[in-house]
Amino acid sequence: QVQLVESGGGLVQAGGSLRLSCVASGRTVSNNAMGWFRQASGKEREFVAAIRRNDNRTYYADSVKGRFTISGGNAKNTVYLQMSNLKPEDTALYYCAGKRIVAGLAIASEYDYWGQGTQVTVSS
Repeated sequence: QVQLVESGGGLVQAGGSLRLSCVASGRTVSNNAMGWFRQASGKEREFVAAIRRNDNRTYYADSVKGRFTISGGNAKNTVYLQMSNLKPEDTALYYCAGKRIVAGLAIASEYDYWGQGTQVTVSS
């Protein structure tokens, strides 16, 4: 099993920046891809970004391209989400997720492990 813990959320004004962190523990050898998803109040969980840990290739939702950057730490058990030029519509609970198989990276149901989430609130 893999446990994921997110941090770095908070309240920020529109146009500001935040950096989310996710640390994995446990059987991290099986954590071959990691992603960030978000869920706004009353909406479904949606894909934000993902990274393959073997080659660090990254993927982004169209809504965050050019504003968000996902990256992995030197250890396989860490992933970051640098968020810039934040907008009120980015307000959501942000989840870190991990998966064993490197496929279906934009599909929430394909992920094996989930953190508890960290709240990001962007004020206008």
